[in-house]
Amino acid sequence: MARISLDPPRSVFLRLAVWYSRRKYGKVLDPVLAMGHNPAVLSAGARYEQRIAKWRDLDPGLKHLAEMVSAARIGCSWCVDFGHWLAEDLGMPMEKVQYVPAWREHRERFGEVELLVMEFAEAMTETEPTVTDGMAERLITELGERAFIELTAIVAVENHRSRINAALGLVGQGFSDQCAVPLRQRGSASS
Repeated sequence: MARISLDPPRSVFLRLAVWYSRRKYGKVLDPVLAMGHNPAVLSAGARYEQRIAKWRDLDPGLKHLAEMVSAARIGCSWCVDFGHWLAEDLGMPMEKVQYVPAWREHRERFGEVELLVMEFAEAMTETEPTVTDGMAERLITELGERAFIELTAIVAVENHRSRINAALGLVGQGFSDQCAVPLRQRGSASS
């Protein structure tokens, strides 16, 4: 249950954000309503997301896997739910996406570069990042420097999103009927 009311004062910007959310996603996103309590934060977040959406150097599927791994590692059920829906919208195979929260136990379902990206995203998401020189070198070789920078930035962005949503107690809104593989429990082995 959300730790803040999802019925914020109806500012002009919030009304616009609610309209846009309904139009784009078919419903009002709970993070929009939560952020609506502070129009300056909502406005800055919206502008930030618009700019992030213009990044194009990293393959969208790899970008999405990195975001989902970060969200799952943090334990943001809202983000995993929404990510499942976005993956379907991107045309990613659900028989692969459903295993992202427990990707290490289902390595055979993913390609080599996908595994490198997910390992990096998870290592970067740890409270004390565990990224190694070897991880970075392999990814730069596979993706190139521009895409590697974008990967690094998108993992940081998803950490930001997921940590906010988890701290606010936001849970899935039913974007995916259910993920076949539940979020990994905190403290479980990451190797």
